[in-house]
Amino acid sequence: MKATIELQQNVNFKATSGTGHTIQMDGPPEFGGENLGARPMETMLIGMGGCASFDVVHILRKRRLTVNNCVAELEAERAESEPKVFTKIHLHFKVSGEGLTDKAVAKAVQLSAEKYCSASIMLGKTADISHSFEIVE
Repeated sequence: MKATIELQQNVNFKATSGTGHTIQMDGPPEFGGENLGARPMETMLIGMGGCASFDVVHILRKRRLTVNNCVAELEAERAESEPKVFTKIHLHFKVSGEGLTDKAVAKAVQLSAEKYCSASIMLGKTADISHSFEIVE
């Protein structure tokens, strides 16, 4: 896996993934940022949410369940002093589909958290990560 990060202006960067996709990142205004992209730590949180969401949907579909939508909402707290690592992260899934049960969704969330989501497991080295879910009709 590869990525390239290139300075655009001030503290605005263009990140290009090895597969050719780009993400704009920008620093906070107090360091010259102009709100032209997500903050780098926000992209880490987004990455964790994407990783976990992929797992949950994939696990449920592998069990031959229909998933129509999956929304992951994340809230995080960071340490007050440097390095300002994540200290708490809560991930709440809103899943809709056909034939979904609390048991099936709970198992998918658990498998993602404990076995498959590399981002969650890595961030769990510094943060207390909690999960919740709801099945939306």
